[in-house]
Amino acid sequence: MKVAYITDDVYLKHDTGAMHPESPKRLQAIEEAVLPLKEKLVFVPPQEVSQELLTFVHTEEQIEQVRVASASSQSIDSDTICSVDSYRAVCMAVGAGISALDGIKAKKFVRAFCAVRPPGHHATPKQSMGFCLFNNIAISARYAQSIGYEKVMIIDFDVHHGNGTQDTFWEDESVFYFSTHQAFTYPGTGAEKDKGEGRGEGFTQNYLLMPESTDVELLDIYENDLPPLVETFNPDIILVSAGYDLHESDPLAQLNITTAGIRKMVQTILATKDVPFIFFLEGGYDVVALAENVKVTLEEMMQ
Repeated sequence: MKVAYITDDVYLKHDTGAMHPESPKRLQAIEEAVLPLKEKLVFVPPQEVSQELLTFVHTEEQIEQVRVASASSQSIDSDTICSVDSYRAVCMAVGAGISALDGIKAKKFVRAFCAVRPPGHHATPKQSMGFCLFNNIAISARYAQSIGYEKVMIIDFDVHHGNGTQDTFWEDESVFYFSTHQAFTYPGTGAEKDKGEGRGEGFTQNYLLMPESTDVELLDIYENDLPPLVETFNPDIILVSAGYDLHESDPLAQLNITTAGIRKMVQTILATKDVPFIFFLEGGYDVVALAENVKVTLEEMMQ
């Protein structure tokens, strides 16, 4: 299976400060871990996207806020940091998804992993938050639709709920948002009763994992609940918010999910339908576990 690996050194220049968990060390650890796989991967550079493409999801006011904050090295909030290179880094993070989609459309490969930072799934159409400046996966979903992938499914296994992604597609029946996340943690959204509204009602599905949940609880959802939803929705492409902070070693969460459990979850996701897949790096803050779990994901994507 041809798998593209999309990353760039510009992501290391997004400087969040010495003590911030979302640090350049995350990508550096991933780069070292995937070295043994490099001969089997297709290396693709990300594009630097235009403001016009960012407006597929975000308001012009929000885009300008991030641009100004980056130019002056200011913070959006106490968690969401900008440095002088952050605006270019986030435009290239969005651009990784665009490069992946262009390559898939041109039949150069059928799966891609975007090793990017900053992450994106907390960024709403109007507000950057939760380490996220722009919503990489949501913009990619809209771009995918603009090039012919009418029905897009987004699967989000980050330990934190992707409130920004949910908000973007809340009233949209053409994008199905599926999320598993830990209960009682940031950002406090993603209740199981939340199903979308209007034309989008029924196209949002949230599953809560209680603190200390194990592989058993996680895999029950991915093996029994996810496949029928994919079959019914019948997407043309599947995008995945791959947040590895669900791992048992992560300092920002309280789940007991093992690397073996993550491997099985990825296998199950990939087996749901024979369509293109693009994975977007989201969270994961134990750098050793993060690197190992990205490597495991790539190994399964190449099967």
